[in-house]
Amino acid sequence: MPQEPRVPFPNIDPIAFAIGPFAVRWYALGYLFGTGLGACYGYLMLANTRLWHKGEPPFKAADIWDFAFWTMLSIVVGGRVGYVLFYNLPFYLENPTQMLNTLDGGMSYHGGMLGLMLAAILFTRSKHGNWLSALDLIASVSTIGIFLVRIANFINAELYGAPTALPWGVIFPTDPEQVPRHPSQLYEAALEGLLLFLVIRVFTHVFYSLRRPGLVAGVFGIGYGLSRIAVEFVRLPDAQIGYLFGGWLTMGMVLSLPLVLGGIGLVAFATTRKQNALRA
Repeated sequence: MPQEPRVPFPNIDPIAFAIGPFAVRWYALGYLFGTGLGACYGYLMLANTRLWHKGEPPFKAADIWDFAFWTMLSIVVGGRVGYVLFYNLPFYLENPTQMLNTLDGGMSYHGGMLGLMLAAILFTRSKHGNWLSALDLIASVSTIGIFLVRIANFINAELYGAPTALPWGVIFPTDPEQVPRHPSQLYEAALEGLLLFLVIRVFTHVFYSLRRPGLVAGVFGIGYGLSRIAVEFVRLPDAQIGYLFGGWLTMGMVLSLPLVLGGIGLVAFATTRKQNALRA
């Protein structure tokens, strides 16, 4: 039997603050600050032209603030569309008016990422920049938002893991069984957010990998995909889907595998192009 948790759940109100009837949740702030801090970090990277291939970033540093607006919009729209398509399509086909109701918290990271990639490509092409370098940019900064949103998931006591006997098991107030569970949100914050940020920082500022357009985006795809697949082994699947094929496979694993394969392809492409060779 699982033992009592040694790490108590911090009973933080999911609502950060309220002004009259208007309530602002930590989850929304995670997206907002993730975009804002990511834009600030992106500005510094874009301004440091020596990081980029031929000294040319995908667009000017001052354009990052316009891009941040499209980033926020694309993440929200892509995340919602992804959730509807990947996680609960039968329900939304029967209740189409609920597709726009984001109060149920239904957001898909993979859908948000696809929306962000599309926005980056279109925005960069409008600036006549290298869209592969734009993907490298969002790969470098998106880990900040991932970290903050996963912390917000923990505060919301959602997306928790399977029961565990490990000493850091947590009893979440929203869990009907009230048993110690893996804090899988924190695992993802640590792996997909903090650790991946540090790994990519080494590639961008030590190995100067931004001089090979597509390489950093490939590293992100591999790192995020493998991290997400690993955590999915202890994270509970969405109730409406469960485990696929009656086994251990989850939708998160299925959607993450193309990221790993695409990342490997980008790394191979970026490292074999002669015109992308590192400059002294």
